[in-house]
Amino acid sequence: MLGDKALRVLEIINKDKNLSQRAIAKMADLSIGNINGIIKKLIKEEYIYIQKSSREFCYIVNEKGIKALEDHLKSTSYKKIVLHQGGRKMITQAVILAAGEREEFGRPVGLLDLPDCKVIERTLDILEENGIRDILVVTGYKDNYYEELAEKRGFKTIKNSKYKWTGTMHSLVLAKDFIKDDFILVESDLVFEERAIKEIIESPHRDCVLITNESGSGDEAFVEIRKGHLFKMSKDKHQLNKIDGEMIGVSRISFNVFNKMLEEFKDNRNPYLNYEYSLLDVARNYDVGYVKIDDVVWGEVDHKEHYEKIVKYTYPTLKRREIEFKEESLKKCLIEALKIDESEIGSIKPAGGMTNKNYKVIIKDESYVLRIPGTGTDDMINRIEENRNSVLASKLDIDTKVLYFDEVSGIKIAKFIENAETLTGESAKKEENMYLVTSILKKLHTSGLKFENRFDVFEKIEYYETLLKKVNGKNFEDYYEVKEKVMNLQKVLEDLDVDILACHNDTVPENFVKGDDRIYLIDWEYSGMNDPMWDLAAHSIECDFSKSDEELFLNIYFGKEPEEKYKKRILIYKICQDLLWSTWTNIKEAQGDDFGSYGIDRYNRAKKNLEFI
Repeated sequence: MLGDKALRVLEIINKDKNLSQRAIAKMADLSIGNINGIIKKLIKEEYIYIQKSSREFCYIVNEKGIKALEDHLKSTSYKKIVLHQGGRKMITQAVILAAGEREEFGRPVGLLDLPDCKVIERTLDILEENGIRDILVVTGYKDNYYEELAEKRGFKTIKNSKYKWTGTMHSLVLAKDFIKDDFILVESDLVFEERAIKEIIESPHRDCVLITNESGSGDEAFVEIRKGHLFKMSKDKHQLNKIDGEMIGVSRISFNVFNKMLEEFKDNRNPYLNYEYSLLDVARNYDVGYVKIDDVVWGEVDHKEHYEKIVKYTYPTLKRREIEFKEESLKKCLIEALKIDESEIGSIKPAGGMTNKNYKVIIKDESYVLRIPGTGTDDMINRIEENRNSVLASKLDIDTKVLYFDEVSGIKIAKFIENAETLTGESAKKEENMYLVTSILKKLHTSGLKFENRFDVFEKIEYYETLLKKVNGKNFEDYYEVKEKVMNLQKVLEDLDVDILACHNDTVPENFVKGDDRIYLIDWEYSGMNDPMWDLAAHSIECDFSKSDEELFLNIYFGKEPEEKYKKRILIYKICQDLLWSTWTNIKEAQGDDFGSYGIDRYNRAKKNLEFI
């Protein structure tokens, strides 16, 4: 490996091959003796060679020398200047960017209604609950709405009168007289979990952006991370070498880096520049990190479809997760299960889940996942079967090791998958992830495992009906008419060469978790012997695969174009799943859960797909 002096000489020669040793010595600020020794070494080790012509000669950098310069350039490009020393700093200020115009709503997006508050009020509440009460809202479009709310809530406002012709960096610059220290920057069109703010406040990075898995919203700011730093950002995924996540619109910015952003912007001649790209400019030289929460519940309102999705799906899911997070009861559960002292328990954080509630817990500096069964799951799930099947899956090296399982309560504690990335419907559409998913499903389906229980959807439909009556729930108006058509599909399946093998039966993207070099299939509550086409159908429908996405997915699983009998079985199982899980939703909602329009949407899709059989 070449030292700094040798690299300096190599760079000089690369720029001008005709220089004399005296000229090189002057440019490198070294003695001629030093230069002579360095050049001899470079020649001997074949970084350069001498090219002679008549009485003249010159130094030529060869392929090995070019490679050394490239490696040196790459290594220095990853080095960042650290502006801060001394760890975390308390944050008391926040800026909310709310100048943008969405004419279709007739008012600012932040003033749109959620079931129990307005969009911006939720953000204000979260900031205040985390000790941030000095808040500035940069307004623009119909700013009078914010002025009225500011009088009630006590935050400050400043108007971007040029909001129609400027980007978000112009709005942020208007906040310069307000910003006195490190601050949180939030976009006003977001709805997100409280822990998003908590984690970015607790980050060791004084400057960082919050990222998560790709959402598929259509307006993603894709992010590429290198060496732990923010490296590249673009709304065009074709511009990135790899996609490490999507920027949500919540950032933590230090006073020093904010001033660097102002310096970059002072010569700005593009008024439409957004703050993310100004921050990225600063990140080329200075340390800007990231916080990634791969399963955070969040949404962004760019148009009415986004807003409807938030009201119907995102917000109900978010509220359920937050309400059910009770740290003390979780600690008690851990203490009883593992026979440990409370002092051995570190942090407890929500980690997703639909049927159940999952939490990442730290015990004696080790990470685990605590699974708490959801409301009303005792009647739906046989925990003895689940425990038995999850042990078999663990032995097959498909799932992680289970440390504790209570077959009565359903509480489970398993090893946490480090550097984990939970798949989303969007990330599951990547070809590389399709290969991982199909490989682990084929491993299960061809394993020869014999689960003692059978997952029969037609029996489940009848059973879920009885559970719905038990909790005084209601089914859909034309349910029995639709059910009759679905039950008749059992006869169709008899003529399609159905194989009954070990299946997972709940292949939602969130049950596939990528570790450092592999993928895991978790949560075996619904596992049992079934047709493997069920698993393929479930993954396709839960990931919202398009026709071409599903075609690629099935081709990868089968290694070729699948036969028509497999395609027909997959369609049948999609219909069965939509009917079954819509009833499941009605049961859960009768017990107090809120799933928005999830159940009726699945039910209507079942009816639509019945037309294709």
